[in-house]
Amino acid sequence: VLTMAISDALEFFAPVPEVHAKLDNVARVGLGYLTLGQSMTTLSGGELQRLKLAGELNRVGSIYLLDEPTAGLHLSDVAGLITLFDELVAQGNTLILVEHNLQVISQADRLIDVGPGAGVYGGHILYSGTPEGSLGVPESVTGQALANYDSVVRAGSGG
Repeated sequence: VLTMAISDALEFFAPVPEVHAKLDNVARVGLGYLTLGQSMTTLSGGELQRLKLAGELNRVGSIYLLDEPTAGLHLSDVAGLITLFDELVAQGNTLILVEHNLQVISQADRLIDVGPGAGVYGGHILYSGTPEGSLGVPESVTGQALANYDSVVRAGSGG
């Protein structure tokens, strides 16, 4: 059983609702490939963060603060995480993400762009509002990146 992937364990533990619910949450955060007996020391920082998130799911009115939750994820895994984020917000939760992934940033309700650079070269709010609004802010590196991302996405979708 301990060598079983979480995605496979969902079916195995279907008759045990309390176990199934916890495994389902781990799968919802995109960790269905982990095994039940996998040591925590083998997990990446992003995996640990998503595992913690899985333990907090199904709450309403919570505030989630996540630092780079998409780091190292495949594009399809990022899409799944965005779907989960949308579900959490629809349930009445608040998500605050520190993120550089343009796929995630473009889906945000609100963007706070801090810069103009990193470390001692940053720390100033350059823009606050919708992601689309940042496109018109010349100092916003995020706005410039989103404009490029948007043109690539449109070109890729044929529109």
